[in-house]
This record gives sequence, structure tokens and C-alpha cells, in this order.
Amino acid sequence: MQIELLNEQGQSTSKVEAPDTVFARDYNEALVHQIVVAFQANARLGTRAQLDRAMVKHSTKKPWRQKGTGRARAGMTSSPLWRGGGRIFPNSPEENFTQKVNKKMYRAGMAAILSQLVREGRLAVVESISVDSPKTKLLAQKFKAMGLDSVLVITHEMPDNLLLAARNLANVLVIEPRYADPLALVHYKKVLVTKGAMEQLKEMLA
Repeated sequence: MQIELLNEQGQSTSKVEAPDTVFARDYNEALVHQIVVAFQANARLGTRAQLDRAMVKHSTKKPWRQKGTGRARAGMTSSPLWRGGGRIFPNSPEENFTQKVNKKMYRAGMAAILSQLVREGRLAVVESISVDSPKTKLLAQKFKAMGLDSVLVITHEMPDNLLLAARNLANVLVIEPRYADPLALVHYKKVLVTKGAMEQLKEMLA
């Protein structure tokens, strides 16, 4: 598999060889959907708290007598059937939303996403990405010159200047290969991978 190599102006200068095991896999839509959903679910926290009938503030007095009123029997106002009563199965902050994905499935799904990005022309290789000083403006100008407005950069090294310059750009994310995730790969319009990062991805996903 050959992937285009971009210069600092965003122009394709040549092509580089990439491992077929990572960048030329068949696209498995069901698997990709599964790992993206699992990644989002595993990042989710239980933030909802509802009250059951034991936790609701209420009176224990019987609302009306058992017989003779023509109404249904009622023991107390905390019943889930009543307005303001407790929930039968309340949500709690301790809810666990995690979904298990096997390592082999995760690696195959990541490789399928990277391969599809190559086929769609959304993934390119660069020698390196760097800025002379930790200025957001400099990095924004660099990406503008390359014609990129939404970009994920996977780099084999993370200099402080690049990290500081990228953190205030809304549509730019710079990460190391070990932090690459399926949601980020799908979200950004363009993915730039340095040559060193490509070798690390090969070791991780092949």
C-alpha cells in the first residue's frame, strides 16, 4: 500500500510504502460501529440520580380508607404509580455503561478505519510537524497553508512547542500513536501521520 506524502504546503510530493496489514484492510462497518460505540460508552459516567420509593419525602399516612370510597386502594403516596412517587428502577451515579471489546477486535477495527481513510484520501503522511515557538497562530497558519481546517495529527514525538500551540485550536488534535482512538479517527476530516508514527501504528495494530 502506498500513501501520499505531503509537504508543508499540503501538496503531494511522492508516495511512501505502508504496511498492508494496517492500511489496506477491508472495511468492516459492523466492527467499526461496535468499537466506536464501545469507546463512547466506556467514557460515559453515571451522572443521573433518581429516587426510589424509600428515598422520596412523603407521609406514611394512608391517603384514604381501604373501602367505601370507590377509588382504588392506596397505601402511601410514595407509590411509583403516583405523581411525585419513587421510581421503580431508578438511575444512580454508580451506573456502569462499559462495553467489552476484545483486543483482537479493537486492533482489527482500528486498522479498518485507517484503511478506509486511505481509500477516501483523508489520510496522508508527513515527515514531521513542528513549530518554532509555542504560538497557536503559527500552527494555525501552517495548517491553513496546507488547506486543512479539521485535522488529527498522529506524531511519533510530542515537542512542547507543538503541544502548547495545538491545545487552543478547536478543530486540531495532536496525539501520539498510543492515544489514537476510533472516535477521533472518524471525527476529523484529515488525518496526518508522521513516518515514525506509522511504524509505531504498525507495531500496535499489525
